[in-house]
Amino acid sequence: MQRFTDQQYLTKDQYKDSKNLDARIAIHQKFSTNPQGWHSWVFDQLLQLPADANILELGCGPAYLWQENADRIPANWTITLTDLSDGMLDSAWRNLVVTGRSFKFEGIDAQSIPYADGTFDTVIANHMLYHVPDRKKALTEIKRVLKNGGCLIATTVGANHMKEMYGWLRRVNKNPRPDMFTNPFTLESGLAQLQEVFPNVEKSQYVDNLRVTEIEPLMNYIRSSISAEDISAPEFETLEKELSAVLKKDGEIFISKDSGLFKVLK
Repeated sequence: MQRFTDQQYLTKDQYKDSKNLDARIAIHQKFSTNPQGWHSWVFDQLLQLPADANILELGCGPAYLWQENADRIPANWTITLTDLSDGMLDSAWRNLVVTGRSFKFEGIDAQSIPYADGTFDTVIANHMLYHVPDRKKALTEIKRVLKNGGCLIATTVGANHMKEMYGWLRRVNKNPRPDMFTNPFTLESGLAQLQEVFPNVEKSQYVDNLRVTEIEPLMNYIRSSISAEDISAPEFETLEKELSAVLKKDGEIFISKDSGLFKVLK
């Protein structure tokens, strides 16, 4: 099984806590060119929900979406945050307990959602469907628990996301795994997968790039990624020297971003 969908590896290693995601989020928060942050943009998609909306997020991670938009959440929304990783749920609780509002936290597998048919006004899958082993099963479950007229907000990345970074990793890694750069649910491949279950799917693009001016957060990002786990310490040292030289010469390192979301109506 490829690492992207290996639930044992994801929950016990890559996402046993929020450390790796925190490293990756940091570079976007510090060096993104779009003045509207990603989580603000995603939250905008929720503003047409009813004042008493019932919301389920699958794979909530450290709950960045809600942490960064805490002052925008309507008082009467009911929000259930779920993740397979206990460590992620702990981080989510820690990030949100200070907001003073109520959230429900549950350990849930998206392939088997323990709620009745037609429970939720919306389901959010923020950069997580590519980690689900059986996406069609998960999408069928999501459709089941959505109310008629409800929607799924499914975010992901495109084929060109961080292409410069993955180019560096390909070059320095002498023994890459066959699945090292495989993403099974992208902006390109996700549409057909969603349309197998939902007839009404719209895609929106988030326009952004990175202009990185510090080497340490860039290397922290690279080291945190699934694709970098088989790269040796000497290979990392070589890469850091090369990137440091580019940064010294050009004053910045440009990295393309390619991300967006699908809004899916039941």
